[in-house]
Amino acid sequence: MRLTDYLDKGASLGPAAPCLTTGDRTLTYGEVQELSWRVARALDRSDVRPGDKVAILSANDPTAFSCVFGISRAGAVWCPVNPRNEAAENRDLLDLFDCTCLIFQQAYAPLVAKILPDLPKLTTLVCLDGSPDLGIPFARWLEGVPAEPWESAPVDDTVMLVGTGGTTGSPKGVMLTDRNIETMSALTLMCYPFGTRPVYLALAPLTHAAGVLCFPVLTLGGEIVIMPVPDLTDFLAHIERHRVTHTFLPPTLIYMLLGHPDLASTDLTSLHCLWYGAAPMSAARLAEAIDRIGPVMAQLFGQSEAPMMISTMAPEEHFRADGSLAVERFASAGRPAPLVTVAIMDSTGRLLPPGERGEIVVRGSLVMAGYYKNPSATEEASRYGWHHTGDIGYLDADNYLFIVDRAKDMIISGGFNVYSAEVEQAVMEHPAVQDCAVIGLPDDKWGERVTAVVQLHPGQSVTDDEVRAFVKGRIGGVKAPKQVEMWPDLPRSKVGKVLKNEVKSRLLQESSHD
Repeated sequence: MRLTDYLDKGASLGPAAPCLTTGDRTLTYGEVQELSWRVARALDRSDVRPGDKVAILSANDPTAFSCVFGISRAGAVWCPVNPRNEAAENRDLLDLFDCTCLIFQQAYAPLVAKILPDLPKLTTLVCLDGSPDLGIPFARWLEGVPAEPWESAPVDDTVMLVGTGGTTGSPKGVMLTDRNIETMSALTLMCYPFGTRPVYLALAPLTHAAGVLCFPVLTLGGEIVIMPVPDLTDFLAHIERHRVTHTFLPPTLIYMLLGHPDLASTDLTSLHCLWYGAAPMSAARLAEAIDRIGPVMAQLFGQSEAPMMISTMAPEEHFRADGSLAVERFASAGRPAPLVTVAIMDSTGRLLPPGERGEIVVRGSLVMAGYYKNPSATEEASRYGWHHTGDIGYLDADNYLFIVDRAKDMIISGGFNVYSAEVEQAVMEHPAVQDCAVIGLPDDKWGERVTAVVQLHPGQSVTDDEVRAFVKGRIGGVKAPKQVEMWPDLPRSKVGKVLKNEVKSRLLQESSHD
């Protein structure tokens, strides 16, 4: 299936049904279809050919997301670009992707003007919602273009180029194929509860997980309610007003939601599924979320190279057969999805038995085609015939997948392997703690000392010694943090992940000044 097929499938169930909604404005399936035909024709008229790369630089917006389907109809490749990235990172991605066309919002015109001189391949600029000094206004670009069916055959099966790795080195372009998105969509529909015409609320950026989750919703003729600005007060109001059935939040925002004053008074009875993912979630907070939000929490684990559905845990899997909470699973990432093969591998390529820790590796049609113009990185990620996730974990006797750390985040303290995610889970059980990050810092005695940086709930207080004793009582003295820092907030990525590299560099800078 091409990306357009998801839209067209939904439209076949009723072109007058609501498709994309923001505020009081709704585009029906028929209107999004017509807009996608016009965008495809306009791209062709602008000499964008099948296989060319077209980037979208926009906040969450229905017109911008409609353009995704126009890009697909033109046989071109969609390159989602996060507007919250630094200018240099977006410049590097657009250059790496060989983008020839950029569709952007007026708000990002200064960013575009800043990076344009370094992007000679970028020959077509279209502004969605204004008339900047550079680029053609969207309405004028579409002038005289008929809203009639039209499409061009793609040159290969690549439908998306997704940037990754910009925070850890040179960015890489993940080539996602039509089969990757089809597999991801099939797994979503297969593994989670859906009724007729779901209503999906997109608060997180459509350039990330929130965007690709739209495709399975479209196949059912569902409505996608788009929030241009992430705001939890509005998020709760939207759930009640639109009778939202499905949504996605990273754990950080769920923690904030649990502390929101409107949560208890909001009608959440329409919710079938609140997906959480993108980072490990505290088992203690997950139990609280099930109690206060409802039995609708649904985990997913994936990465750009194998989108969303490496493993899944549906709402009902959070409970045992007798209806009690299956807390023993809460620290897991669920079970490997039906169309995905997951194994644990050591450094020599040997597959490990249940219970043993090693790198999580994956096979199947969910896995990317490779990194764009980077054969060495592709080869490194696919050695021994498996895709290497970079995550350390194990499978238990019931085939639940437990992620214990990113390989690069493992701490070796006093000769013992300490997994930061395990320490974070223990710290997060403390009722005063809202969020935390655990890293290793150089130490003359221990090699690396386990260091916890803690963000408390508003109005709460706790001492360093209390945190250490609390963790020691749960996972022992070797893994308990030797150093505890209290910060009012933690540095986060555009999708809410705590940036451990920034935490570590800040602490190293502080220690160098001591």
